[in-house]
Amino acid sequence: MPPGITTLAADAPQLSAANTGFMLICSALVMLMTPGLAFFYGGMVRVKSTLNMLMMSFISLGIVTVLWVLYGFSLAFGSDIGSVIGWSSDFVGLSGIGVTELWDGYTIPVYVFAVFQMMFAILTPALISGALADRVKFTSWALFITLWVTVVYFPVAHWVWGAGGWLYELGVIDFAGGTAVHINAGAAALGVILVIGKRVGFKKDPMRPHSLPLVMLGAALLWFGWFGFNAGSWLGNDDGVGAVMFVNTQVATGAAVLGWLAYEKIRHGSFTTLGAASGAVAGLVAITPAGGSVSPLGAIAIGVIAGVLCAMAVGLKYRFGYDDSLDVVGVHLVGGILGSLLVGFFATGGVQSDAKGLFYGGGLDQLGKQAVGVLAVLAYSLVVSAALAFVLDRTIGMRVPEDDEISGIDQVEHAETAYDYSGAGGGSAPRTTAPAPGSTAAPTTNKKVDA
Repeated sequence: MPPGITTLAADAPQLSAANTGFMLICSALVMLMTPGLAFFYGGMVRVKSTLNMLMMSFISLGIVTVLWVLYGFSLAFGSDIGSVIGWSSDFVGLSGIGVTELWDGYTIPVYVFAVFQMMFAILTPALISGALADRVKFTSWALFITLWVTVVYFPVAHWVWGAGGWLYELGVIDFAGGTAVHINAGAAALGVILVIGKRVGFKKDPMRPHSLPLVMLGAALLWFGWFGFNAGSWLGNDDGVGAVMFVNTQVATGAAVLGWLAYEKIRHGSFTTLGAASGAVAGLVAITPAGGSVSPLGAIAIGVIAGVLCAMAVGLKYRFGYDDSLDVVGVHLVGGILGSLLVGFFATGGVQSDAKGLFYGGGLDQLGKQAVGVLAVLAYSLVVSAALAFVLDRTIGMRVPEDDEISGIDQVEHAETAYDYSGAGGGSAPRTTAPAPGSTAAPTTNKKVDA
């Protein structure tokens, strides 16, 4: 029987209905984050790319779900091989797992752990899509997801969370995915956009969000789902650590909203809804690796730092000329780096582990470990993702033709448009307005004009 499974023997942990139910709810919350991300990204693009942006997230629900069952769970959480990858034949196809078998050391079934981690695997490549808006072939994107999760996400998840994984054994703290999810996705986004290039009209044409209400809806769904993402990562609710993570998730996110808006007001003179939504996501990203090791006061500090520095970072694409369409690099890569490194400063030693950060008397030891984790995941994901994009671009092509990009990727790739105005007039007759008494004006006709 592979590591990670324990039977219901008398001296073994017993299945907890409460923890099992809690983790199923958390899994559903994490699943909701992918549609939430689709709305968040979908509102940020121009009208002509809305459906493509939604589909780039939704397709991950299909592809990664199947791959996770076939071999992904085995690669990420199977028996360790050389501290870099896992493999257990019982996990292939989830065929060798019994309904009463528990995840090693916990009170939840292996199936529940597997489906919870599946939702993380689904979300992570969807995060990358925001950097590639307006210009990528849908078939190429689907193939990229397939290759990327296989050679990047599954191994990195094993490094960080798998028993025997080298970063796990080193003592790197990543409660819910600062390295494995956000740095991983952000570095991948940077690698791909360096290969495929800029959108037509980058830094010349206005590329404003077409629906800020849609952006706010997506951000709210992400915030809501993130409680399952973060608090659920303790895999139970018996010792209060998950509750601390829940509180810190809210606290850091609120602080990040304030930090981003304050920077925006000072720098640009306005408080924007896009800034509020982006600040919330930056705070969620930054607290993800750190929230199980810091106090609520530490969470406030992390949130403010992330809000301000991520707001500053989104402008780097204009300075350095890389076209990160929806600020995946500025928010997820930078936010993930900040959250992971700040563990080395703010870890109290009294929550998920006894590891202490610099501000709590722990010296530089934990900070050094965090830096190793950050650099390793960033470098691996950046290089391998760029290589995958290069191969795809030189074979089947990654980008749509320039004319198709200009006319609109929704029609070209999906034969649909997000908003159909063809029936807006409703076939009603024009309304005639009589002139006011004593007026010499002729009657006017109000005709509805299609948008």
